[in-house]
Amino acid sequence: MRQIDIHKIVDEARFNRFHGLVLFWCSLIIVCDGYDLAVAGIALPAIMKQMGVDPTQAGFMVSSALFGMMFGAIFLGTIADRIGRRWAITICLVLFSVFTAAAGMTDNPVTFSILRFLAGLGIGGVMPCVVAQMTEYSPKKIRATMVTLMFSGYAVGGMLAAVLGKGLIERYGWQSVFLAAAGPMLLIPFMMKSLPESMPFLLKRGRHDELKSIIARLEPSFRPTASDRFALPAEDKADNAPVRHLFQEGRSFSTLMFWVGFFMCMFIVYALSSWLTKLMASAGYSLGSALTFVLTLNFGAVIGSIGGGWLADRFHIKRVLISMYLLAAISITLLGVKMPTEALFLVVGLVGASTIGTQIVAYAYAGQFYPMAIRSTGIGIASGVGRAGAILAPIVIGTLVGMALPLQQNFIVIAIPALIAAVAVALINHSCSASEHHEDVSAELPEQPLRASVMGR
Repeated sequence: MRQIDIHKIVDEARFNRFHGLVLFWCSLIIVCDGYDLAVAGIALPAIMKQMGVDPTQAGFMVSSALFGMMFGAIFLGTIADRIGRRWAITICLVLFSVFTAAAGMTDNPVTFSILRFLAGLGIGGVMPCVVAQMTEYSPKKIRATMVTLMFSGYAVGGMLAAVLGKGLIERYGWQSVFLAAAGPMLLIPFMMKSLPESMPFLLKRGRHDELKSIIARLEPSFRPTASDRFALPAEDKADNAPVRHLFQEGRSFSTLMFWVGFFMCMFIVYALSSWLTKLMASAGYSLGSALTFVLTLNFGAVIGSIGGGWLADRFHIKRVLISMYLLAAISITLLGVKMPTEALFLVVGLVGASTIGTQIVAYAYAGQFYPMAIRSTGIGIASGVGRAGAILAPIVIGTLVGMALPLQQNFIVIAIPALIAAVAVALINHSCSASEHHEDVSAELPEQPLRASVMGR
């Protein structure tokens, strides 16, 4: 009888076509998710004109999706560890595709807001599912890079919404960009067929043949036999109460610190996305078109997320994340310093890299910290808490703008949460993380013939 250490196979596998397939599907889902999130902002001027709403009503219409994302991340992220990630991802895809398209067929702000809330459930819920999926199936040496590369799909989705929106809205009206969001529904049959299920879920359900097939694709030299038995630490074995496991095995304080870090970083991201253009314009800068400004921020985010992931795979991910938070505090503060427009755009790109990019690296760290069986739950609840910061940020910074403070003071207020997040991450007990624990458990497992036959190539 062979005792197969699933973690060792995943960790030491060489990148192959199977990994590429998982990366493709997770990235494509994130692109669709990013499109659905950005589409309301792109179409907002046309929506306001047709529905006759004022800026206050328009702000509520847009923020309704954020409320949905908060609840979706917590609820759907949690049930993913119960019903399987593949089904949870499918449910999220249906929610954000159907209800975004439905919002394009309404003509009043209340119905629009309700539909955007329902779409937000899927937009927020799919994120922890795909992060957990990508983390589970990535080789250890490139795990953070794979997750952050996948997350760059958000910026791609936002750019796609901006590019498509201009042509479609001018020719067919704002409804067209919302109706286009139904397109991903066509992907569901193909995704269900080729995207693998979570391994702890398969083990829990006794679907050993499917698990053997996945391991054979992860490690092509593996030849399954009827007597194979699969080894996972007890904490990686799925059960029906994943939430309580976030506070076991010494993870309680670290879980709370993840929540603080997510809250603070999302506060910064949404404070800047809501008020940065207004603040800089009031300071007398000529920023050019809004599209150029958005592209600069998102381009910086892509560089920051992929670069941060690359660094996290070569150095300690916790230290990389702390450094990125500190860089965010410095770069945001610099926005309050008078400088030429060219230098301003450079700093804006740096802000995108160290805020949006940092949040993506934070997702990668949370994915590595929690065991497989509660990974979606841990990421989902942290993301939901972070969404509370996203909802609060525009209100808080809007109040500061109304106080007519000097520009520098506004940016210092926005930078302070980055320092708090850096302290919170520094206090996370990395010795309790799943990645550290797996190394200890592997040393205690009985001798594994598979290790010699499969890994000793």
